[in-house]
Parts: sequence; C-alpha cells; structure tokens
Amino acid sequence: MKEKVVVGLSGGVDSSVAAYLLKEQGYDVIGVTMQIWQEEEEMVLEENGGCCGLSAVEDARRVAQTLGIPYYVMNFKKDFKEKVIDYFCEEYLNARTPNPCIACNRYVKWESLLKRCLDIGADYIATGHYAQIRHLDNGRYALKRSRTLAKDQTYALYNLTQNQLSRTLMPVGQYTKDEIRGIAKKAGIPVANKPDSQDICFVEDDYGKFIEETTGASIEPGSFVDTEGNILGTHKGIIYYTIGQRRGLGLSLKQPGYVIRVDKDRNEVVIGTKDKLFSNVLYADRCNFMSIPGISGEFRTKAKIRYNSPEVPCTVQMAGKDMVKVIFDEPQRAVTPGQAVVFYDGNLVAGGATIIKGSMEQEK
Repeated sequence: MKEKVVVGLSGGVDSSVAAYLLKEQGYDVIGVTMQIWQEEEEMVLEENGGCCGLSAVEDARRVAQTLGIPYYVMNFKKDFKEKVIDYFCEEYLNARTPNPCIACNRYVKWESLLKRCLDIGADYIATGHYAQIRHLDNGRYALKRSRTLAKDQTYALYNLTQNQLSRTLMPVGQYTKDEIRGIAKKAGIPVANKPDSQDICFVEDDYGKFIEETTGASIEPGSFVDTEGNILGTHKGIIYYTIGQRRGLGLSLKQPGYVIRVDKDRNEVVIGTKDKLFSNVLYADRCNFMSIPGISGEFRTKAKIRYNSPEVPCTVQMAGKDMVKVIFDEPQRAVTPGQAVVFYDGNLVAGGATIIKGSMEQEK
C-alpha cells in the first residue's frame, strides 16, 4: 500500500514541483491549500494575494488537475489569527520585532496541518521549502541547508519539533531554483514561471495601521531620546520602530541617528550613533534544539541573527532553564528582540531561540 502524503500547495512553483516529485517517487499525493485569510470579500482576497490568497487557490487547483491528484482547501483561519496575527501584534505592542513566518511554520503550517492530516490517515505532510531533513546517527531529526544557499529557508524553520520533522518530506531542497522551474516546465505545470511571493502575506505596507485596526489599541506618541536621556523629538508610537532603523525618524541631527533601543515602559525610542548598534552578547529564550538534544557547558557554533545575515562564530551556553547566552567572536549589528537566533553545526540546524536582548559586555 502506498504511503499517503499531503502536500501544502501554495499555488507557487516550489510546492507544485514538490507534489510532482513525490508522485513520481510513488507516494499517494493529496494537495491541500490552507485557508488562512481573514476577509471574505473576493476583491480583498485578490488584492492580498500572497501564498494563501484567492489566486493561490485557483493556481493550486489548476496544478492539482494537471498532476491528477485530489485537491482540498482546509480552513485554518482561527489558528492563523491566534498563532500568527495576534502574536505579530502583541510582539510589536511589547517593543519587539516579530518574525511571523517562523510562528506560521511551527504552529499553523506544521502543528495544525499535520494534526489534521494525520487524523485523515496521512503518513506525512510535505512542503516546497528550500531545506532538507536528515535522520541523524544520534536518533534525532535535523534540518540540513538546501543545495542552493541563496534560497535556503532553514532559518525560518528552526522551531520545528522532532515529531514534526519525522513526519515531513521536503523534496525541493536538493535542487536549485532554476532546476525546479525546469522540472515544472517539463512536467507542464501551469505556474512554472510564476514569480515568488514576497513580504508578510497579511500586511501590505503599514504595519502600524494594521496593528491599530486589528487590536483596537491606542498607539500613543512619545519621545525620541538620546543615550543620555535628552529629548530629541516626538515619535508616533513604539510599534513603528525597530532596532537599527534610520529612515523615517523625522529628526534633524548633526550626525546619522539610529534606533538602538525601544523602551515600552517609558514609551521612548532611544537614538544613538552607528557604533551603539553593536552587541557582543545576546540572550534568548524559548529554545528549540534540533541536531542536538541540548547544551551542557559551552557549545562552539555559528549563528544567524536574521534571515539574510551571514553565519558568525560564537559560543553558546545555558543561562537559565530555557534561556541561552550567545557570546560572539566579533560584535554584531542590530541584535533585535523578537527575532530568532539560529545555530548551525556545519550544514545542519543545531537549534535556535527567540532574542530577548543584545548588549556589549566586558570580558571577565
């Protein structure tokens, strides 16, 4: 009897080719698009587009017809609202900069989808992510970076659990993007030339306006201050600012100023010079270990502090029950609370955590 796999079809070329490859490998493939959008009007859906909008459903249905596989739309609106949108808003309101794609991957695209698919008798779920999964000699499952590092998506997937990884297939990670498009064209897949989706799928440009409208929170103006506490001007609300930001401050300064800290309690945005942006230490919590079961003592590794940043050498040690201290060999720019720090052991994801704060600490 064939093993059954549910492929999350976004209407894009990557997930479409994932479904094609798995069918070619002999799996019993079912296509599913996750309905996560909150609006019901077709005009709004069409404008929002993204990976899960109305046009995604139409494209995914055409792909399923081309491949000759069953296709369904599953409603995950409630899960997405609670696990992604509410989290996104809450983080900004608490002066942190969230990564909603990481939350969506862990709690919606995996946790919610996997449970529902296992309930209907599937053996696996599959996606079109550029990553690979390895079952290691120590018995653990870990993500391996994709063949094409420019497209690698392991950073946004670091939070997947061992159970989720053991039930997941990622056939696209061993190919380059050009190869994937080539496979799609050869197979007659109708979205072979569709552009990649970009940006956050549920917000267009104005994060602040979205948060105000979604939560009903009253976003109060406050003061821009320098590192000495001197008032420099008035900001329009802490949700509009993130560490390292330079543009859109509306300040007339003698030298370029950057956001170096956002203080929720005082409703202040602290402005400093570029040199004040650097940290040689960060603290992070909500740890998820992948290739290793945990850390005892010190762990030498490389870390990424944002999706598009390079991996840099560091030492990691536990700083509490669910907290790590990361000591960088060289100071890093704009360590941002709310973002993820992800650890790499060669090409494997060792684990990761959510950044609490960065600081410059003197060597003891």
